Amino acid sequence: MRHEFKHLEYYYFHNCVYESLWRSNARRFSERVSTLELTRKYNKDYHLILVGDAAMSPYEIYYRGGSVEHYNEDPGIEWLRLLRKHFPRMIWLNPNSEVSWEFYESTALLREFTQYRMFPLTLSGLKDGMKCLKFPNKQYKNRTW
Repeated sequence: MRHEFKHLEYYYFHNCVYESLWRSNARRFSERVSTLELTRKYNKDYHLILVGDAAMSPYEIYYRGGSVEHYNEDPGIEWLRLLRKHFPRMIWLNPNSEVSWEFYESTALLREFTQYRMFPLTLSGLKDGMKCLKFPNKQYKNRTW
């Protein structure tokens, strides 16, 4: 049996998701896509895979104006909550070594926020992440299967 993504679209963000994302990293300041628009365009049947190191200042997550690139009216955590609520099948893939996660406060915060649905960007991490997308109601604390 083969499993594959029937439809894959990708968007860029820096550190944390805010009110907009972008389709081309080269045009990140000129061609933005509203995060709200994405929740209208893609229904709850879609899977959301965030990819990033989750290593940032906690201010970028929890505070208005915390973004390092622009003034954000709403904290990043509010946008992440919106996405988590809209896309119950959501995981975070982290390219940093899993043993380094404990050294970044923001990584620990986001790992807990995602209900431990953060996986290393490795073959085994991808395998575990795909299981998580398949069974979104299962508890994944400490990635015990």
